[in-house]
Amino acid sequence: MKSKNQKNFRNVLLNAGAFLSLVILLIASCGEEKPEVFSQAQIIQSSASGDLLKNLGKSQLQAGNRYNTSFIKIDPGLKFQEIVGIGGSFTEATASVLGKLSAGKRTEVLQAYFSPEKAGYSLTRTHINSCDFSLSNYAYTTVENDTFLESFSVSEDEDDLIPLIKDAMAVEGAEFKLVASPWTAPPWMKDNNAWNDGYLKTEFYPTWALYFSKYIHAYKAKGIPVWAVTVENEPMGNGGQWESMIYTPEQMATFIKYNLGPQFEHDELDTKIMIFDQNRDHLEEWATSILNDPEAAGFVWGTAVHWYSSTYDWYPEVLNKVHQMHPDKALLHSEGCIDAEIPVWQDDAWYWKKEATDWGYDWAPEKDKHLHPKYAPVFRYARDIIGGLNSWLCGWIDWNLVLDDKGGPNHANNWCIAPVIARPESNEVYYTPLYYTLSHFSKYIRPGAYRIGLETDIDKLMATAVLNKDNSIVLEVLNQENEQIKFFVEVNEKSIECTIPGSALQTIIIH
Repeated sequence: MKSKNQKNFRNVLLNAGAFLSLVILLIASCGEEKPEVFSQAQIIQSSASGDLLKNLGKSQLQAGNRYNTSFIKIDPGLKFQEIVGIGGSFTEATASVLGKLSAGKRTEVLQAYFSPEKAGYSLTRTHINSCDFSLSNYAYTTVENDTFLESFSVSEDEDDLIPLIKDAMAVEGAEFKLVASPWTAPPWMKDNNAWNDGYLKTEFYPTWALYFSKYIHAYKAKGIPVWAVTVENEPMGNGGQWESMIYTPEQMATFIKYNLGPQFEHDELDTKIMIFDQNRDHLEEWATSILNDPEAAGFVWGTAVHWYSSTYDWYPEVLNKVHQMHPDKALLHSEGCIDAEIPVWQDDAWYWKKEATDWGYDWAPEKDKHLHPKYAPVFRYARDIIGGLNSWLCGWIDWNLVLDDKGGPNHANNWCIAPVIARPESNEVYYTPLYYTLSHFSKYIRPGAYRIGLETDIDKLMATAVLNKDNSIVLEVLNQENEQIKFFVEVNEKSIECTIPGSALQTIIIH
């Protein structure tokens, strides 16, 4: 017969063994990545037939795949770049137009862009000193040879840009990052003593670096944090048509590593620095030159790009190559618009047709003409965002938030189209299809999302997918064809049948 102590000891061992087994089981289960359970899909649609962010309702995902027909398969376990945000730009032109509207109409437009219930813009840009979409040339100091910038002041922005940005920040639920870019230094710092073209004099490199720091501090004092700067907007120039300042890649690298980076470090600024900030056709040359310089690269967060070198090609080979060479550096689209066009008023159909032309349609050299065909503005935006996200862009910023119906105002006669067009004299606002196109991406693809794996057998559709922080999947699908296309969407061995009409953009939200 066993003693009472022996029985108790045996029970302790059994209980300890059971507990140990449970711990091992829990550890093992924690180590296994269980697939997220997705059960429902909601479709939002804009189309040439008149849909504008139309909610098509919700449907249940069904068990099993549907590979007997066209498909888009999403892999939420395969993650790529983190998304910073999507949005547009604050310019003096935008501030001027909105300032001529009634207070109620101005508030309506800001809510349309920045309310989470509307477009929910999360990434924005503005200009340091004047730009082509300013009403005149200006800088934050006009005192020549003021190397310590004792006369520095952002008072030029205090009656338009600063109130505009702060009012956008005050929209309920608004939350966005701000990128700031200079078009030029004050003329007295440049070798040609002019607003347009010219190089920054080397003796003023330290002063120009200090200028960035003073700007960031001045805006912070106004309650506006500057999340990032680009070293120079379009450093290869713009043909001297408006404010500009020329750098070579080597000059930009020198300025960053000996002046701008150390200035930010000295002043304990966490504002990010981006290089290049021009068209993607020259991206590889600039990224290679600057990011292969370890001293300069140490201060650089990423590279900013524009789209003006083509209305058709988003340069996936170049974007992918630069990412492969420097996977630790971000790629971000900082500017794009329908340029060289007067806005078309209250005609949604025009924005879906191949009617628009850009500067290159007339002026590009013969060898580049194929990059500048007539295009449908909606397709240009959606193509570039989808293609760019699939090629490692982490953010996408449109140009002017609002322009008038003449494509301005600006001092350079450089007329363009914005997603929202206004007629101040009649207090009217036109939300073009471009506004709704951008909203498909800005509202549903949120900061902190990750682009995720996607494969498809449908050549006629463009698509990209992200996984948001709330574990919702957002699938963007563009059909540029005239006829509808049926397809299945599959995720984690569940699927749903979808139909996208011709000339349409769909956002499919999967929970």
